[in-house]
Amino acid sequence: MSSDRQTILTSPQLRLIGSVDEAMYAEFRDQLSAAPTEGPLVIAITTLGGNPEVARTMSDDIRLMREPGREIFFLGKSAVYSAGATFMAGFPVSHRFMTKDSSLLIHERQITKTINLSGPLKSCTDQLHAALNEIEHSIEIEEAGFRAIVDGSNVSFEEVQERAPENWYIGCEKAKELGLITDVI
Repeated sequence: MSSDRQTILTSPQLRLIGSVDEAMYAEFRDQLSAAPTEGPLVIAITTLGGNPEVARTMSDDIRLMREPGREIFFLGKSAVYSAGATFMAGFPVSHRFMTKDSSLLIHERQITKTINLSGPLKSCTDQLHAALNEIEHSIEIEEAGFRAIVDGSNVSFEEVQERAPENWYIGCEKAKELGLITDVI
């Protein structure tokens, strides 16, 4: 790694820690508005997870900033779990880094839902169809996320699909070996 890149990565302009939720998104937007508008941007994150839709929103903000050609780097520190991995998937592998002794967690989306059927039988089938549609749509989003996180790596979509149900913890050196990140700093 070049010394210029090393210097850039060790001084992140955005530092996020905690649950990926609406509060983190507000902090992300606040720090982003205070960050330099030109030159490389480094976003460091430590998270045990959270809301995957918030992570996808943050990733989309990054994509929109990258499209005009701005270099934006991801720096995972300590723990990049669950929704943190979803956020990381929004960066190309060439711009993903993790710090020494950090780890990544990739797993399936989860749902907790109780369905209480009540009313005419035909409306009950509508309630069941609505729940099934929600699950199927969430699976489509999950699969798109899996494809994004492995894009450009040595990991196949099928492998991440196979490993995710077991809560796939990946140390930073293994993540580098698998091509999920560019380097460990």
